[in-house]
Amino acid sequence: MKEKKPAAKKKPAAIKQKKRKFYLTTAIAYTNGPPHMGHTYQFTVADTIARWHRMKGEDVLFLTGTDEYGMKLKKTAEKLGKTPEELTNENTEKFKELDKLMNISFNIFNRTTDKQVHWPTAQKVWMLLSKSGDIYKKKYSGLYCYGCESFKTERELVNGLCPEHQKAPELVEEENYFFSLTKYTKKIEELIVKNEIQIIPETRKLEVLNMLNEMGDVSFSRPTSSLKWGIPVSGDSSQVIYVWCDALTNYLSGIGYASEPKKFRKYWPADLHAIGKDILKFHSIFWPAMLLSAKLPLPKKIFVHGFVTSGGQKMSKSIGNVVDPFEMIKLYGAESLRYFLLREIPSGEDGDFTEEAFMQRINSDLADNLGNLVNRILVLTEKYSGGVVPKTDKKSFLAEKSEEIIKKVNEYLEEFKFHHALESIFSLSSDANRYINETEPWKITVKEELNEVLYNTLETIRIISVLLYPFMPQTAERISEQIGVDKDFSEKMLQWGLLKAGTRTKRGDVLFRKVMKVNLGE
Repeated sequence: MKEKKPAAKKKPAAIKQKKRKFYLTTAIAYTNGPPHMGHTYQFTVADTIARWHRMKGEDVLFLTGTDEYGMKLKKTAEKLGKTPEELTNENTEKFKELDKLMNISFNIFNRTTDKQVHWPTAQKVWMLLSKSGDIYKKKYSGLYCYGCESFKTERELVNGLCPEHQKAPELVEEENYFFSLTKYTKKIEELIVKNEIQIIPETRKLEVLNMLNEMGDVSFSRPTSSLKWGIPVSGDSSQVIYVWCDALTNYLSGIGYASEPKKFRKYWPADLHAIGKDILKFHSIFWPAMLLSAKLPLPKKIFVHGFVTSGGQKMSKSIGNVVDPFEMIKLYGAESLRYFLLREIPSGEDGDFTEEAFMQRINSDLADNLGNLVNRILVLTEKYSGGVVPKTDKKSFLAEKSEEIIKKVNEYLEEFKFHHALESIFSLSSDANRYINETEPWKITVKEELNEVLYNTLETIRIISVLLYPFMPQTAERISEQIGVDKDFSEKMLQWGLLKAGTRTKRGDVLFRKVMKVNLGE
Protein backbone atom coordinates (compact mmCIF):
# COMPACT_ATOMS: atom_id res chain seq x y z
CA MET A 1 0.00 0.00 0.00
CA LYS A 2 1.39 3.29 -1.08
CA GLU A 3 1.95 5.86 1.58
CA LYS A 4 0.10 9.09 1.08
CA LYS A 5 2.33 11.99 0.39
CA PRO A 6 1.95 14.75 2.93
CA ALA A 7 -0.07 17.63 1.55
CA ALA A 8 2.11 20.35 0.18
CA LYS A 9 2.31 23.30 2.51
CA LYS A 10 0.57 26.34 1.19
CA LYS A 11 2.78 29.32 0.78
CA PRO A 12 1.70 32.12 3.04
CA ALA A 13 -0.07 34.86 1.13
CA ALA A 14 2.11 37.84 0.45
CA ILE A 15 1.40 40.60 2.90
CA LYS A 16 0.34 43.66 1.01
CA GLN A 17 2.25 46.65 2.23
CA LYS A 18 -0.07 49.40 3.38
CA LYS A 19 0.75 52.69 1.72
CA ARG A 20 1.60 55.57 4.01
CA LYS A 21 -1.11 58.20 3.67
CA PHE A 22 -0.32 61.85 3.04
CA TYR A 23 -3.15 64.38 3.29
CA LEU A 24 -2.21 67.80 1.94
CA THR A 25 -4.27 70.98 1.61
CA THR A 26 -3.95 74.45 0.17
CA ALA A 27 -5.85 77.29 1.78
CA ILE A 28 -9.16 77.51 -0.04
CA ALA A 29 -9.25 80.62 -2.23
CA TYR A 30 -11.64 83.47 -1.46
CA THR A 31 -13.96 84.09 -4.41
CA ASN A 32 -14.47 87.84 -4.03
CA GLY A 33 -11.95 88.21 -6.86
CA PRO A 34 -10.25 86.20 -9.62
CA PRO A 35 -7.01 84.22 -9.06
CA HIS A 36 -3.80 86.20 -8.64
CA MET A 37 -0.12 85.29 -8.66
CA GLY A 38 -0.13 84.44 -4.95
CA HIS A 39 -2.75 81.75 -5.55
CA THR A 40 -0.72 80.46 -8.49
CA TYR A 41 2.39 80.15 -6.33
CA GLN A 42 0.58 78.36 -3.50
CA PHE A 43 -1.13 75.87 -5.82
CA THR A 44 2.20 75.14 -7.53
CA VAL A 45 4.00 74.64 -4.21
CA ALA A 46 1.31 72.24 -2.98
CA ASP A 47 1.26 70.37 -6.29
CA THR A 48 5.03 69.91 -6.15
CA ILE A 49 4.75 68.44 -2.66
CA ALA A 50 1.87 66.15 -3.69
CA ARG A 51 3.73 64.83 -6.74
CA TRP A 52 6.89 64.21 -4.72
CA HIS A 53 4.99 62.15 -2.15
CA ARG A 54 3.29 60.17 -4.92
CA MET A 55 6.74 59.46 -6.37
CA LYS A 56 7.60 57.90 -3.01
CA GLY A 57 4.63 55.53 -3.36
CA GLU A 58 2.43 57.23 -0.77
CA ASP A 59 -1.36 57.40 -0.79
CA VAL A 60 -1.67 61.13 -1.43
CA LEU A 61 -4.91 63.04 -0.97
CA PHE A 62 -4.62 66.64 -2.16
CA LEU A 63 -7.42 69.09 -1.37
CA THR A 64 -7.98 72.58 -2.71
CA GLY A 65 -11.14 74.60 -3.25
CA THR A 66 -12.94 77.88 -2.73
CA ASP A 67 -14.14 79.88 0.27
CA GLU A 68 -17.44 81.38 -0.88
CA TYR A 69 -19.13 83.16 2.03
CA GLY A 70 -18.48 86.36 3.94
CA MET A 71 -19.18 90.08 4.09
CA LYS A 72 -16.32 91.00 1.75
CA LEU A 73 -17.79 88.82 -0.99
CA LYS A 74 -21.27 90.25 -0.43
CA LYS A 75 -19.98 93.84 -0.67
CA THR A 76 -17.93 93.09 -3.82
CA ALA A 77 -20.96 91.47 -5.47
CA GLU A 78 -23.11 94.52 -4.68
CA LYS A 79 -20.54 96.86 -6.25
CA LEU A 80 -20.52 94.73 -9.40
CA GLY A 81 -24.32 94.52 -9.57
CA LYS A 82 -24.28 90.75 -9.02
CA THR A 83 -25.63 88.38 -6.42
CA PRO A 84 -23.06 86.71 -4.12
CA GLU A 85 -23.91 83.39 -5.75
CA GLU A 86 -23.28 84.74 -9.26
CA LEU A 87 -19.93 86.23 -8.26
CA THR A 88 -18.71 83.14 -6.43
CA ASN A 89 -19.73 80.79 -9.25
CA GLU A 90 -17.97 83.00 -11.79
CA ASN A 91 -14.71 83.18 -9.82
CA THR A 92 -14.78 79.52 -8.78
CA GLU A 93 -14.71 78.58 -12.46
CA LYS A 94 -11.66 80.83 -12.90
CA PHE A 95 -9.85 79.03 -10.08
CA LYS A 96 -10.68 75.68 -11.65
CA GLU A 97 -9.39 76.96 -14.99
CA LEU A 98 -6.12 78.12 -13.38
CA ASP A 99 -5.68 74.73 -11.69
CA LYS A 100 -6.15 73.01 -15.04
CA LEU A 101 -3.75 75.30 -16.91
CA MET A 102 -1.08 74.95 -14.20
CA ASN A 103 -1.52 71.15 -14.15
CA ILE A 104 -2.44 71.07 -10.44
CA SER A 105 -3.04 67.42 -9.52
CA PHE A 106 -5.63 67.85 -6.75
CA ASN A 107 -7.96 64.98 -5.78
CA ILE A 108 -10.66 67.12 -4.18
CA PHE A 109 -12.01 70.56 -5.08
CA ASN A 110 -14.13 71.61 -2.10
CA ARG A 111 -16.67 74.46 -2.16
CA THR A 112 -18.03 75.92 1.06
CA THR A 113 -21.42 76.57 -0.60
CA ASP A 114 -21.88 72.82 -1.13
CA LYS A 115 -24.91 72.00 1.04
CA GLN A 116 -24.39 68.24 0.79
CA VAL A 117 -20.63 68.08 1.43
CA HIS A 118 -19.65 71.14 3.46
CA TRP A 119 -22.66 72.46 5.36
CA PRO A 120 -23.20 69.33 7.51
CA THR A 121 -19.56 69.41 8.66
CA ALA A 122 -19.54 73.13 9.50
CA GLN A 123 -22.74 72.73 11.52
CA LYS A 124 -21.51 69.56 13.23
CA VAL A 125 -18.27 71.24 14.32
CA TRP A 126 -20.29 74.22 15.60
CA MET A 127 -22.37 71.84 17.72
CA LEU A 128 -19.21 70.19 19.11
CA LEU A 129 -17.74 73.58 20.07
CA SER A 130 -21.03 74.45 21.72
CA LYS A 131 -21.14 71.09 23.52
CA SER A 132 -17.67 71.81 24.94
CA GLY A 133 -19.06 75.06 26.38
CA ASP A 134 -16.93 77.17 24.05
CA ILE A 135 -19.65 79.08 22.17
CA TYR A 136 -21.41 81.99 23.85
CA LYS A 137 -23.46 84.98 22.68
CA LYS A 138 -22.78 88.61 23.53
CA LYS A 139 -23.20 92.13 22.23
CA TYR A 140 -19.96 93.48 20.88
CA SER A 141 -18.53 96.74 19.62
CA GLY A 142 -15.26 96.67 17.73
CA LEU A 143 -13.17 97.77 14.76
CA TYR A 144 -13.85 95.50 11.80
CA CYS A 145 -11.64 95.11 8.70
CA TYR A 146 -13.71 93.82 5.79
CA GLY A 147 -10.55 92.97 3.87
CA CYS A 148 -9.32 90.61 6.60
CA GLU A 149 -12.86 89.52 7.54
CA SER A 150 -11.97 89.99 11.21
CA PHE A 151 -12.07 92.42 14.12
CA LYS A 152 -8.91 94.40 14.87
CA THR A 153 -7.50 95.78 18.10
CA GLU A 154 -5.96 99.27 18.23
CA ARG A 155 -2.57 97.58 18.73
CA GLU A 156 -2.88 95.76 15.39
CA LEU A 157 -3.42 99.01 13.43
CA VAL A 158 -0.68 101.22 11.98
CA ASN A 159 -1.63 104.90 12.03
CA GLY A 160 -5.25 103.81 12.37
CA LEU A 161 -5.09 101.59 9.26
CA CYS A 162 -5.09 97.85 8.73
CA PRO A 163 -1.45 97.13 7.77
CA GLU A 164 -2.58 94.47 5.31
CA HIS A 165 -5.19 96.48 3.38
CA GLN A 166 -4.19 100.09 4.17
CA LYS A 167 -7.78 100.97 5.09
CA ALA A 168 -9.32 102.18 8.33
CA PRO A 169 -11.52 99.49 9.89
CA GLU A 170 -15.17 100.33 10.54
CA LEU A 171 -16.78 100.46 13.97
CA VAL A 172 -19.28 97.60 14.16
CA GLU A 173 -21.80 97.05 16.96
CA GLU A 174 -23.81 93.82 16.93
CA GLU A 175 -24.71 90.67 18.82
CA ASN A 176 -22.58 87.67 17.83
CA TYR A 177 -21.66 84.22 18.99
CA PHE A 178 -18.09 84.08 20.27
CA PHE A 179 -15.62 81.21 20.52
CA SER A 180 -13.60 80.81 23.74
CA LEU A 181 -10.21 80.96 22.05
CA THR A 182 -8.40 82.10 25.20
CA LYS A 183 -9.28 78.80 26.87
CA TYR A 184 -6.84 77.05 24.51
CA THR A 185 -3.98 79.50 23.93
CA LYS A 186 -1.75 78.03 26.67
CA LYS A 187 -2.20 74.51 25.31
CA ILE A 188 -1.51 75.68 21.75
CA GLU A 189 1.68 77.38 22.93
CA GLU A 190 2.86 74.10 24.49
CA LEU A 191 2.07 72.14 21.32
CA ILE A 192 3.92 74.60 19.08
CA VAL A 193 6.98 74.78 21.36
CA LYS A 194 7.17 70.96 21.36
CA ASN A 195 6.68 70.89 17.56
CA GLU A 196 3.58 68.76 17.94
CA ILE A 197 2.15 71.40 15.63
CA GLN A 198 5.15 72.09 13.41
CA ILE A 199 5.18 75.54 11.80
CA ILE A 200 7.65 76.02 8.96
CA PRO A 201 9.76 78.15 8.64
CA GLU A 202 10.96 78.78 12.19
CA THR A 203 10.44 82.55 11.86
CA ARG A 204 6.68 81.98 11.46
CA LYS A 205 6.65 79.73 14.51
CA LEU A 206 8.16 82.54 16.60
CA GLU A 207 5.64 84.96 15.11
CA VAL A 208 2.75 82.76 16.27
CA LEU A 209 4.20 82.37 19.77
CA ASN A 210 4.36 86.17 20.03
CA MET A 211 0.74 86.50 18.84
CA LEU A 212 -0.68 84.09 21.41
CA ASN A 213 -0.39 86.48 24.36
CA GLU A 214 -2.49 89.09 22.54
CA MET A 215 -5.37 86.78 21.60
CA GLY A 216 -8.89 87.34 22.86
CA ASP A 217 -12.04 85.35 22.22
CA VAL A 218 -13.19 85.63 18.60
CA SER A 219 -16.48 86.38 16.86
CA PHE A 220 -17.73 83.25 15.10
CA SER A 221 -21.07 84.45 13.70
CA ARG A 222 -22.77 87.40 12.07
CA PRO A 223 -26.42 88.47 12.37
CA THR A 224 -28.55 87.78 9.31
CA SER A 225 -29.71 91.40 9.53
CA SER A 226 -26.30 92.37 8.09
CA LEU A 227 -25.27 89.14 6.33
CA LYS A 228 -27.60 86.46 5.00
CA TRP A 229 -24.95 84.92 2.71
CA GLY A 230 -23.63 82.14 4.92
CA ILE A 231 -24.30 78.82 6.65
CA PRO A 232 -27.10 79.11 9.25
CA VAL A 233 -26.28 78.52 12.91
CA SER A 234 -28.21 75.43 14.00
CA GLY A 235 -31.06 76.46 16.29
CA ASP A 236 -30.66 80.20 15.71
CA SER A 237 -31.99 81.52 12.40
CA SER A 238 -30.87 85.06 13.32
CA GLN A 239 -27.17 84.17 12.84
CA VAL A 240 -24.88 82.66 10.19
CA ILE A 241 -21.60 80.88 10.93
CA TYR A 242 -18.85 83.35 10.17
CA VAL A 243 -16.10 82.94 7.64
CA TRP A 244 -13.24 81.51 9.69
CA CYS A 245 -15.29 78.93 11.55
CA ASP A 246 -16.93 78.01 8.24
CA ALA A 247 -13.85 78.05 5.97
CA LEU A 248 -11.43 76.16 8.22
CA THR A 249 -13.79 73.21 8.57
CA ASN A 250 -13.45 72.58 4.82
CA TYR A 251 -10.35 70.51 5.62
CA LEU A 252 -12.70 68.12 7.44
CA SER A 253 -15.69 68.24 5.09
CA GLY A 254 -13.55 67.52 2.03
CA ILE A 255 -12.62 64.11 3.41
CA GLY A 256 -16.11 63.20 4.58
CA TYR A 257 -16.21 64.17 8.26
CA ALA A 258 -20.02 64.28 8.36
CA SER A 259 -20.71 61.71 5.63
CA GLU A 260 -17.84 59.23 5.12
CA PRO A 261 -16.43 58.27 8.55
CA LYS A 262 -14.17 55.53 7.15
CA LYS A 263 -12.53 57.91 4.69
CA PHE A 264 -12.21 60.57 7.36
CA ARG A 265 -10.51 58.20 9.81
CA LYS A 266 -8.10 57.12 7.07
CA TYR A 267 -6.87 60.58 6.11
CA TRP A 268 -7.27 62.84 9.15
CA PRO A 269 -5.22 64.49 10.60
CA ALA A 270 -3.81 66.57 7.78
CA ASP A 271 -0.12 65.93 7.21
CA LEU A 272 0.38 69.41 5.80
CA HIS A 273 -1.50 72.68 5.40
CA ALA A 274 0.19 74.95 2.80
CA ILE A 275 -0.85 78.56 3.45
CA GLY A 276 0.16 82.19 2.90
CA LYS A 277 1.57 84.28 5.74
CA ASP A 278 -1.52 86.53 5.77
CA ILE A 279 -3.67 83.72 7.23
CA LEU A 280 -1.09 82.33 9.65
CA LYS A 281 -3.02 83.39 12.76
CA PHE A 282 -6.18 81.61 11.68
CA HIS A 283 -4.48 78.33 10.82
CA SER A 284 -2.00 78.16 13.68
CA ILE A 285 -4.20 79.52 16.51
CA PHE A 286 -7.91 79.54 15.63
CA TRP A 287 -7.87 76.16 13.87
CA PRO A 288 -5.98 74.17 16.54
CA ALA A 289 -8.22 75.73 19.21
CA MET A 290 -11.33 74.62 17.32
CA LEU A 291 -9.96 71.10 16.93
CA LEU A 292 -9.03 70.89 20.62
CA SER A 293 -12.54 72.01 21.54
CA ALA A 294 -14.07 69.46 19.13
CA LYS A 295 -11.68 66.78 20.46
CA LEU A 296 -10.24 66.08 17.02
CA PRO A 297 -6.56 65.38 16.15
CA LEU A 298 -4.41 68.34 15.12
CA PRO A 299 -2.65 68.86 11.76
CA LYS A 300 0.99 67.78 11.77
CA LYS A 301 2.68 70.56 9.80
CA ILE A 302 1.85 74.05 8.54
CA PHE A 303 4.08 75.39 5.76
CA VAL A 304 3.83 79.17 5.45
CA HIS A 305 4.93 80.95 2.28
CA GLY A 306 5.39 84.65 1.65
CA PHE A 307 3.83 87.05 -0.86
CA VAL A 308 4.58 87.38 -4.56
CA THR A 309 5.46 91.05 -5.02
CA SER A 310 5.94 93.06 -8.22
CA GLY A 311 8.89 95.41 -8.53
CA GLY A 312 9.43 95.12 -4.78
CA GLN A 313 5.88 96.23 -3.94
CA LYS A 314 2.72 94.35 -3.06
CA MET A 315 0.63 93.86 -6.20
CA SER A 316 -2.16 96.44 -6.28
CA LYS A 317 -4.62 97.63 -8.91
CA SER A 318 -4.20 101.21 -7.69
CA ILE A 319 -0.42 101.04 -8.19
CA GLY A 320 -0.91 99.31 -11.54
CA ASN A 321 1.61 96.52 -10.92
CA VAL A 322 -0.72 93.50 -10.89
CA VAL A 323 0.56 90.58 -12.96
CA ASP A 324 -2.21 88.36 -14.31
CA PRO A 325 -1.29 84.63 -14.12
CA PHE A 326 -3.54 83.81 -17.09
CA GLU A 327 -1.67 86.35 -19.21
CA MET A 328 1.69 84.91 -18.15
CA ILE A 329 0.59 81.38 -19.03
CA LYS A 330 -0.64 82.58 -22.42
CA LEU A 331 2.61 84.41 -23.19
CA TYR A 332 5.22 82.08 -21.70
CA GLY A 333 3.56 78.77 -20.83
CA ALA A 334 2.57 77.13 -17.55
CA GLU A 335 5.77 75.10 -17.20
CA SER A 336 7.92 78.23 -17.42
CA LEU A 337 5.73 79.93 -14.83
CA ARG A 338 5.92 76.92 -12.49
CA TYR A 339 9.70 76.96 -12.81
CA PHE A 340 10.06 80.69 -12.22
CA LEU A 341 7.86 80.77 -9.12
CA LEU A 342 9.52 77.75 -7.52
CA ARG A 343 13.07 78.78 -8.46
CA GLU A 344 12.89 82.52 -7.85
CA ILE A 345 10.94 82.71 -4.57
CA PRO A 346 12.94 81.69 -1.48
CA SER A 347 11.13 79.21 0.74
CA GLY A 348 8.88 80.91 3.28
CA GLU A 349 9.84 84.42 2.14
CA ASP A 350 8.42 87.05 -0.18
CA GLY A 351 9.59 86.82 -3.78
CA ASP A 352 9.52 89.37 -6.56
CA PHE A 353 7.96 88.89 -9.99
CA THR A 354 9.26 91.05 -12.81
CA GLU A 355 9.12 90.51 -16.56
CA GLU A 356 12.89 90.91 -16.82
CA ALA A 357 13.65 88.27 -14.18
CA PHE A 358 11.11 85.87 -15.69
CA MET A 359 12.64 86.25 -19.16
CA GLN A 360 16.14 85.78 -17.80
CA ARG A 361 15.18 82.49 -16.11
CA ILE A 362 13.48 81.20 -19.27
CA ASN A 363 16.39 82.13 -21.51
CA SER A 364 19.35 81.17 -19.31
CA ASP A 365 18.00 78.19 -17.34
CA LEU A 366 15.29 76.63 -19.50
CA ALA A 367 16.45 77.41 -23.04
CA ASP A 368 20.26 77.72 -22.83
CA ASN A 369 20.85 75.12 -20.12
CA LEU A 370 18.24 72.34 -20.02
CA GLY A 371 16.71 72.76 -23.47
CA ASN A 372 20.10 73.03 -25.13
CA LEU A 373 21.40 69.94 -23.30
CA VAL A 374 18.51 67.71 -24.35
CA ASN A 375 18.55 68.88 -27.96
CA ARG A 376 22.30 68.62 -28.51
CA ILE A 377 22.69 65.11 -27.05
CA LEU A 378 19.75 63.83 -29.09
CA VAL A 379 21.29 65.33 -32.24
CA LEU A 380 24.64 63.69 -31.37
CA THR A 381 22.93 60.35 -30.68
CA GLU A 382 21.20 60.49 -34.06
CA LYS A 383 24.41 61.41 -35.86
CA TYR A 384 26.81 58.98 -34.20
CA SER A 385 24.58 56.15 -32.95
CA GLY A 386 21.67 56.08 -35.37
CA GLY A 387 19.27 57.47 -32.74
CA VAL A 388 19.84 54.44 -30.50
CA VAL A 389 21.15 54.47 -26.90
CA PRO A 390 24.62 52.87 -27.10
CA LYS A 391 26.04 50.29 -24.70
CA THR A 392 28.84 51.04 -22.26
CA ASP A 393 30.07 49.73 -18.92
CA LYS A 394 31.94 52.89 -18.04
CA LYS A 395 30.64 55.60 -15.72
CA SER A 396 31.70 59.21 -15.91
CA PHE A 397 31.78 61.68 -13.01
CA LEU A 398 28.11 62.37 -13.85
CA ALA A 399 27.05 59.11 -12.18
CA GLU A 400 28.47 60.16 -8.82
CA LYS A 401 27.24 63.71 -9.32
CA SER A 402 23.71 62.42 -10.02
CA GLU A 403 23.67 60.42 -6.77
CA GLU A 404 24.79 63.51 -4.88
CA ILE A 405 22.08 65.68 -6.46
CA ILE A 406 19.34 63.07 -5.82
CA LYS A 407 20.22 63.13 -2.13
CA LYS A 408 20.29 66.94 -2.02
CA VAL A 409 16.94 67.32 -3.79
CA ASN A 410 15.27 64.93 -1.34
CA GLU A 411 16.70 66.84 1.61
CA TYR A 412 15.59 70.18 0.19
CA LEU A 413 12.07 68.93 -0.50
CA GLU A 414 11.80 67.63 3.07
CA GLU A 415 12.50 71.22 4.14
CA PHE A 416 10.24 72.78 1.43
CA LYS A 417 13.27 74.54 -0.10
CA PHE A 418 12.06 74.34 -3.68
CA HIS A 419 14.44 77.03 -4.94
CA HIS A 420 17.49 75.13 -3.68
CA ALA A 421 16.18 71.83 -5.07
CA LEU A 422 15.80 73.33 -8.56
CA GLU A 423 19.17 75.04 -8.30
CA SER A 424 20.72 71.61 -7.64
CA ILE A 425 18.91 69.93 -10.54
CA PHE A 426 20.00 72.62 -12.97
CA SER A 427 23.58 72.42 -11.71
CA LEU A 428 23.51 68.77 -12.86
CA SER A 429 22.28 69.93 -16.26
CA SER A 430 25.16 72.44 -16.39
CA ASP A 431 27.62 69.66 -15.53
CA ALA A 432 26.25 67.51 -18.36
CA ASN A 433 26.64 70.41 -20.81
CA ARG A 434 30.21 70.92 -19.59
CA TYR A 435 30.89 67.19 -20.02
CA ILE A 436 29.88 67.39 -23.69
CA ASN A 437 32.00 70.52 -24.21
CA GLU A 438 35.07 68.95 -22.60
CA THR A 439 34.84 65.50 -24.22
CA GLU A 440 33.96 66.86 -27.69
CA PRO A 441 32.22 63.69 -28.91
CA TRP A 442 32.24 64.98 -32.51
CA LYS A 443 36.04 64.54 -32.44
CA ILE A 444 36.12 61.08 -30.83
CA THR A 445 37.17 58.31 -33.21
CA VAL A 446 37.15 55.36 -30.78
CA LYS A 447 33.62 53.88 -30.73
CA GLU A 448 33.77 52.73 -27.07
CA GLU A 449 34.78 56.21 -25.91
CA LEU A 450 32.03 57.82 -27.97
CA ASN A 451 29.45 55.39 -26.55
CA GLU A 452 30.58 56.28 -23.04
CA VAL A 453 29.94 59.99 -23.61
CA LEU A 454 26.57 59.48 -25.28
CA TYR A 455 25.26 57.00 -22.71
CA ASN A 456 26.43 58.94 -19.65
CA THR A 457 24.85 62.14 -20.93
CA LEU A 458 21.57 60.45 -21.89
CA GLU A 459 21.35 58.71 -18.52
CA THR A 460 22.00 62.01 -16.73
CA ILE A 461 19.13 63.56 -18.68
CA ARG A 462 16.87 60.64 -17.70
CA ILE A 463 17.74 61.22 -14.02
CA ILE A 464 17.07 64.96 -14.47
CA SER A 465 13.63 64.21 -15.95
CA VAL A 466 12.65 62.14 -12.89
CA LEU A 467 13.94 64.80 -10.49
CA LEU A 468 12.10 67.51 -12.41
CA TYR A 469 8.75 65.71 -12.39
CA PRO A 470 7.30 67.24 -9.17
CA PHE A 471 8.27 70.75 -10.30
CA MET A 472 7.66 70.59 -14.07
CA PRO A 473 5.64 67.46 -14.87
CA GLN A 474 4.96 68.19 -18.53
CA THR A 475 8.62 68.96 -19.17
CA ALA A 476 9.63 65.71 -17.47
CA GLU A 477 7.20 63.81 -19.69
CA ARG A 478 8.49 65.48 -22.86
CA ILE A 479 12.09 64.60 -21.97
CA SER A 480 11.08 60.98 -21.32
CA GLU A 481 9.37 60.80 -24.71
CA GLN A 482 12.40 62.19 -26.51
CA ILE A 483 14.90 59.81 -24.91
CA GLY A 484 12.50 56.93 -25.52
CA VAL A 485 11.71 55.80 -21.96
CA ASP A 486 8.44 55.12 -20.14
CA LYS A 487 6.87 57.95 -18.16
CA ASP A 488 7.66 56.29 -14.84
CA PHE A 489 8.62 58.93 -12.30
CA SER A 490 8.58 56.76 -9.18
CA GLU A 491 11.42 57.08 -6.70
CA LYS A 492 12.86 53.71 -7.76
CA MET A 493 13.75 55.27 -11.13
CA LEU A 494 16.33 57.48 -9.39
CA GLN A 495 19.09 54.91 -9.85
CA TRP A 496 21.99 55.16 -12.24
CA GLY A 497 22.07 52.72 -15.14
CA LEU A 498 18.36 52.10 -15.76
CA LEU A 499 18.49 53.48 -19.30
CA LYS A 500 18.69 50.39 -21.50
CA ALA A 501 21.10 50.15 -24.40
CA GLY A 502 19.18 49.78 -27.63
CA THR A 503 16.45 52.24 -26.63
CA ARG A 504 15.45 54.34 -29.62
CA THR A 505 15.40 58.10 -29.06
CA LYS A 506 12.70 60.31 -30.58
CA ARG A 507 13.95 63.85 -30.91
CA GLY A 508 11.08 66.34 -31.04
CA ASP A 509 10.70 70.10 -30.77
CA VAL A 510 13.15 71.93 -28.53
CA LEU A 511 11.86 72.05 -24.96
CA PHE A 512 12.12 75.82 -24.52
CA ARG A 513 12.74 78.67 -26.93
CA LYS A 514 14.22 82.00 -25.98
CA VAL A 515 11.69 84.75 -25.37
CA MET A 516 11.66 88.40 -26.31
CA LYS A 517 10.48 91.27 -24.14
CA VAL A 518 6.70 91.53 -23.92
CA ASN A 519 4.89 94.56 -22.52
CA LEU A 520 2.75 93.09 -19.75
CA GLY A 521 0.52 96.13 -19.70
CA GLU A 522 -0.70 95.70 -23.27
